[in-house]
Amino acid sequence: MIHQQTLSFQTRGRGTLNLSREVEGVVRDSGITTGLCHVFVQHTSASLILCENADPQVRSDLERFLVELVPDGSPLFRHTAEGPDDMPAHVRSILTNMDLTLPVSGGALNVGIWQGIYLYEHRSRPHHRRVTITVSGE
Repeated sequence: MIHQQTLSFQTRGRGTLNLSREVEGVVRDSGITTGLCHVFVQHTSASLILCENADPQVRSDLERFLVELVPDGSPLFRHTAEGPDDMPAHVRSILTNMDLTLPVSGGALNVGIWQGIYLYEHRSRPHHRRVTITVSGE
């Protein structure tokens, strides 16, 4: 059996947005008890991460690391059609991935207690983002 749903989210600009509850809701509504949940963001300047959910400093540290690794306005980048954060956002999304595949057991996501699913916005200004969640199994 396969269940698929696309959800929309409004970001506040660069940073993370916890999607755990929304993804868990799609899994629960699917009626699938054992299988896989695939989560995919339909954009090239945002990504998905499975990350520490108890201490927000982990995500802040990740952001500081990426700012240093892929700085906005770097002379290295030629693709600046939408501003100095354009190409860095694309690089960040490739480094952090645009999809996650998670186990489903007992009709729920089978993730660790300290793991959360986050949409990671890499652009400086707010954006509307679409995320497709596909749950397959029995």
